[in-house]
Amino acid sequence: MPATTMPHTRRTPLMRRYQNWLAQTRGLHFESYDALWRWSVTDLDGFWQSIWDYFEMQSPTPHSAALGRNVMPGAQWFPGAQVNYAQQVLRHVDAAHAAGMPAVVAENERGEVIELSWPELRRQVASLALHLQAQGVQPGDRVAAYLPNIPQAIVAFLAVASVGGVWSVCSPDMGAAAVLDRFKQIEPKVLIAVDGVYYAGKAMDRGQIASELRAQLPSVQHMLVLRTPFATQQVPDSASWSDAVARDDAAVAAFAPQWLPFDHPLWIVYSSGTTGLPKPIVHGHGGIEIVALAMKALHNDVGCSYDPESWGERFHWYSSTGWVMWNSQVAGLLGGTTCVIFDGSPGGSKDQPDWGVLWRFAARHQVSSFGAGAAFYANCMKAGLDLAQCGDLSHITSLGSTGSPLSPDVQAWGTQQFAQMGTPHIWWNNLSGGTDFCGAFIGGNRELPQQPGEMQCRMLGAAVEAWSEAGEPVIDAVGELVCTQPIPSMPLYFWGDAGNQRYLGSYFDMYPAGHGRQPGGGDGAAAMGGVWRHGDWLKVSPHGGCTIYGRSDATINRHGLRMGTSEIYSAVEALPEVLDSMVVDLEYLGRESFMPMFVVLRDGLQLDAALQAKLAAAIRQALSPRFVPDEIVQVAEIPRTLTGKKQELPIKKLLLGQPLEKVVNKDTMANPASLDWFVGYAQRKQALASETV
Repeated sequence: MPATTMPHTRRTPLMRRYQNWLAQTRGLHFESYDALWRWSVTDLDGFWQSIWDYFEMQSPTPHSAALGRNVMPGAQWFPGAQVNYAQQVLRHVDAAHAAGMPAVVAENERGEVIELSWPELRRQVASLALHLQAQGVQPGDRVAAYLPNIPQAIVAFLAVASVGGVWSVCSPDMGAAAVLDRFKQIEPKVLIAVDGVYYAGKAMDRGQIASELRAQLPSVQHMLVLRTPFATQQVPDSASWSDAVARDDAAVAAFAPQWLPFDHPLWIVYSSGTTGLPKPIVHGHGGIEIVALAMKALHNDVGCSYDPESWGERFHWYSSTGWVMWNSQVAGLLGGTTCVIFDGSPGGSKDQPDWGVLWRFAARHQVSSFGAGAAFYANCMKAGLDLAQCGDLSHITSLGSTGSPLSPDVQAWGTQQFAQMGTPHIWWNNLSGGTDFCGAFIGGNRELPQQPGEMQCRMLGAAVEAWSEAGEPVIDAVGELVCTQPIPSMPLYFWGDAGNQRYLGSYFDMYPAGHGRQPGGGDGAAAMGGVWRHGDWLKVSPHGGCTIYGRSDATINRHGLRMGTSEIYSAVEALPEVLDSMVVDLEYLGRESFMPMFVVLRDGLQLDAALQAKLAAAIRQALSPRFVPDEIVQVAEIPRTLTGKKQELPIKKLLLGQPLEKVVNKDTMANPASLDWFVGYAQRKQALASETV
């Protein structure tokens, strides 16, 4: 590993400003980040109250405590307080506009740019909110949206939140069946849909899907359609989006978001849904708001655009509306930051791949905080992209990464690219969290050293530990990622989950209730509930850095030695011949495990004996001879979800003999046709296994 380097910064990091505030207002001084973190997960009431006060959160009524009841699930946060996500966003309108800062800057593949001012954002939100109220939307009613990553989606979400409705969105890259699997569960009163999209160089009519959604959702009483040039016909029985946001009168000017209880439902997001119906996860206004404010400012170091110390900052994180990073991008508005969004393919089209698209976009719009999935950066490196040819990227002061582990090689490539452009120590803000609680457990701190392949720290307020098989915390060893204390943005519940059974089974049933639940360490009363078990393998280093080794239930266990799949991928995907890979560990009921590896090679290459030997040698050298696969097979594609995750577990279950329809939902996949090859492979292996019995 290269020596650690201190990150470059151009102003006082926001984490440092917070610590200075703690010293001045609370008399709290911490000698290290680790000491600050330990306070934040031990004095839960003191820490979360400090976040409320530091960000000047508002409520017309007082709260009796920050954490009223420490149980998991079911923690009671800020009892008595009233909040509204949209109110927190719109409080910035006057100051941000007076400073000349836009609220949203958006561009699409066709080069069309929309700039939404803060007053115009407020006007459109108010107009749509009044329209929704006129259609009978009451607090608690669900409003479903089928929209891409465009300004209208942000307006729609804030309008729904402002009247107490519960928002839920699906991306138009999902088929009707996958969308209905989600929306049918929550019975929306209103549906907002787009009738066409443009992606990867192609116009796509979505009018038929929009009509099918309306027909298959009997709960929908009103439908709004955002009309585009890409639809061949109008969606019947629908109202026009443009009419709904056109109002500009005294009622619009007087409109204000409703004050709601801290735990009033804000939105419903969904698990990946690889088996069965997706889990509809409900988050609350207050919990999402307070966690997002802390994460965006303190850990992501995204400043308010009209604050003199962070003047003009612009925040971009590439996402579709189907990924929780869309929610994270929108959260920039909570802190008064200009959000810069892109609607389209980050890699050009299939016929004309171009991994410079987002970088040129970031240069044009002077993005200061740039984020994307780890796979995006890997694709840029493998494409041989020269960032210096993508415009002036000197405004970028941080690179965010999440979605999967970022390999040391890719991080080193990006660091070198920015060094050549005059930013010698670009800061990598590598995160790991989840849709489950719409936040991060592990992330960045601009003042800490950077180690490629490692995330800098556990997040403030996140009592994250790596636990051994005995359920004890371990340092410098791979263990199960658990969170021993509640976080305000943890789910309120799953929609329609009788008795919280799915919720408990998803996160809380692995360890005995009370075990490890005492703040600061040790066991608590069983009534406190269990720890949150996230499903990742984690190693916490002695200096506090963290490494994620992939999903704990997809981990390779060879001859008693555990290894996360991400480490194997790092070894083989560093080879120029390999574009993508996937490995699974199969145990055939009492027989010795069988571990195949599937690789996608560059065009024109074939997996001959020499290349197989090279792949095996790379794994042997980087890891151990124990992790050399039993078989290496060339495939055309690796199955991935719509958010880019490798489908390790479904393929593992498929190869262990479970039927395809029981292990994977094709509608949640980016490339469902890739499954056909794996079905045939599974059948051949199972036939061979029966012959040897």
